[in-house]
Amino acid sequence: MPKVLIIDDSAVMRKIIQRNIEQSGLLVDEFFEAKDGREGLEKTASNNIDLILCDWNMPNMTGIDFVKTLRGSRQKSKIPIVMVTTEGSEGKIEEAKKSGANGYLTKPFSPEQLKSKLGNYLLLK
Repeated sequence: MPKVLIIDDSAVMRKIIQRNIEQSGLLVDEFFEAKDGREGLEKTASNNIDLILCDWNMPNMTGIDFVKTLRGSRQKSKIPIVMVTTEGSEGKIEEAKKSGANGYLTKPFSPEQLKSKLGNYLLLK
């Protein structure tokens, strides 16, 4: 079953995302958490991650810098990344896609929106 990494500087938001995934009926074996892009890179390197959900605005390393760095690496560059952020402008969405993000979800979101965006990457129960 899939392993999901949630990268967000808010511990509360990480738990909200995790709870919404669990309530949506999507299958996840294990959740990993990171508080910024740097920690996200460490968790990605040391675990077999199947999907990454990443915020944009974080200290130390932003989400977009995380996406660019991961996409530039050789080993883990194919892991799907969905941005989950308050940055909802067309310019930001386009920048995320050009940087290598596979999907984009704007906060706040409903469990149905989350399920719809992640359904391409996770199976339903």
